[in-house]
Amino acid sequence: MFNKTQLLKREKRYVIPNTQLDFVPVSVASAIVKMLEEIGVQYAFGVSGGAIVSMWHALQHSSIRVLHFRHEAGAAFAATEAYFASGNPIVVFVTTGPGITNALTGLFAARWEGAKVIFLSASTSASQRGRWACQETSTYTMPSTGIFTKDSLFHYATTLESDDELPEVYRRLALGLARPGGFVAHLSIPSNIQSSSVRTSLPQVALSLAPAAATEETISKCVQLLSQGSFAIWVGFGARDAADSIQELAERTGAAVMCSPRGKGIFPENHPQFVGVTGFAGHTSVLTYMQKHRPVRVLVLGTRLGELTSFWNPAMIPEQGFLHVDIDPEVPGTAYPCVDTFAIQSDVGVFVKALLKHFQKRHLSAVALPKPEREEMDTRAKGLVRPQVLMDAIQQVIVEGSDAIVMTEAGNSLAWGNHLLQFTQPGRYRASTGFGSMGHFVTGVLGAALARNGKAVAIVGDGAMLMNSEVSTAFRYQIPAVWIILNDGCYNMCGQGSELQGFKGLDVEIPQVDFVQVACGMGADGIRVDKESAIRSALAKAIASPVPFIVDVIIDPTEAVPTKGRIDSLISQGLINS
Repeated sequence: MFNKTQLLKREKRYVIPNTQLDFVPVSVASAIVKMLEEIGVQYAFGVSGGAIVSMWHALQHSSIRVLHFRHEAGAAFAATEAYFASGNPIVVFVTTGPGITNALTGLFAARWEGAKVIFLSASTSASQRGRWACQETSTYTMPSTGIFTKDSLFHYATTLESDDELPEVYRRLALGLARPGGFVAHLSIPSNIQSSSVRTSLPQVALSLAPAAATEETISKCVQLLSQGSFAIWVGFGARDAADSIQELAERTGAAVMCSPRGKGIFPENHPQFVGVTGFAGHTSVLTYMQKHRPVRVLVLGTRLGELTSFWNPAMIPEQGFLHVDIDPEVPGTAYPCVDTFAIQSDVGVFVKALLKHFQKRHLSAVALPKPEREEMDTRAKGLVRPQVLMDAIQQVIVEGSDAIVMTEAGNSLAWGNHLLQFTQPGRYRASTGFGSMGHFVTGVLGAALARNGKAVAIVGDGAMLMNSEVSTAFRYQIPAVWIILNDGCYNMCGQGSELQGFKGLDVEIPQVDFVQVACGMGADGIRVDKESAIRSALAKAIASPVPFIVDVIIDPTEAVPTKGRIDSLISQGLINS
């Protein structure tokens, strides 16, 4: 496992072979860090504490780059986005008690998004348990199920009570990381175990896992079903590595293509066969297509069709059902349980490449497909900045004028971004429509910018920016993150949403903050924008800035956010009154 630095047992001590005269004891913490290096970890994000100090010290003296965050949830959100920007597993480290509980929201986001994150936490040493130790972390003070065991949060979890367990821990971690899809693991290490000496040799783990693939019989059945009439392709985030093959399949078959909010850009949004984004703040052109040109079947690639992707809208059901491809066999059929669904467990890229062998000729679409409509808005000289004008500027200056990753925070930022921004490449847009936590991209932007060694831009609300900001961390490590803040002095999604549901007069006000002053106080830079004519120059300055940068935009809160579809969905489900 350890290559040139493999540790050899010698009278309960270990030696590095190339340093014959230096006999060095190796701690459990150091052995774990070597494991992490071997399985591809390059970054560790976290918040320190006395109980995790041995692990923290070992990380600091390794090839893994360690970043000290201001809050554990911020570290976990950043780890999630660093994974998607790099493809490598990321470590999150925390101390006992509140260190663990603070991180849970960010770790749930990692699980829902499908990231690969290894969570290292400290726990109370066995001799101190049940005695009210400082921040005691044991079954006496915290629930074990779901935090220290495999459950809905962690794919694998264990508390390391002896170095004898290290080989099995290493095998489990390597196996989980090698599998397709997400993997969130929790390794809890009592403080005394971290500093104890290793007595167990760690063998290399050799894994050879082929991606899940459909049988030739299944492929033939899919070809037969798709050949019985027109079909559409519904693209989700899980199809992000198959963009070229999906475009080739669409062009060979003439299929219309739509995407989930998280799938924006996987299929070019300016392509003549693209009909729009589905679900939350999506495009009415999708519903127009389904009503006027209802396909016989829909081929679903890499999306769960969850609520904010489909609203479980009956209008999205094709004439004869879905063909649903996913690496998780439990996904197909879940969103629409009463609709015929041919389920295919496969890696999306492997599946589409196999399907392409059966569709050789190119077919033009026989109908003129509806397209998303964009309202042209001229810049006005007076008044607060309208979000539509801001998004148009972001489209031109950032989406089309740079290679930055663009992220939209849960709330109105997500709605405006999904609806108005247009992407033609995979990997340029990130949103969370599952767990959807505020603060995800306010802090996740650091992980993305760091891992890609380039600009990442987070479009966020003032409420999210006040909830969980890591501007100080970005300045400390000179991470080129950019925050564009929709500063309207309120929780506007809550305000407009509650009014659409008939509840008026609720208190959603936030005393308006000058985020530029806050940023400058932390060492970053920024500019405040209170008129539409100043937007483009401010965005250009942000993209060119060598330091973390905030664009604080004073937004008109009266502009109607394109979220009516969400309210209509709640009404149709009987969850609210019309």
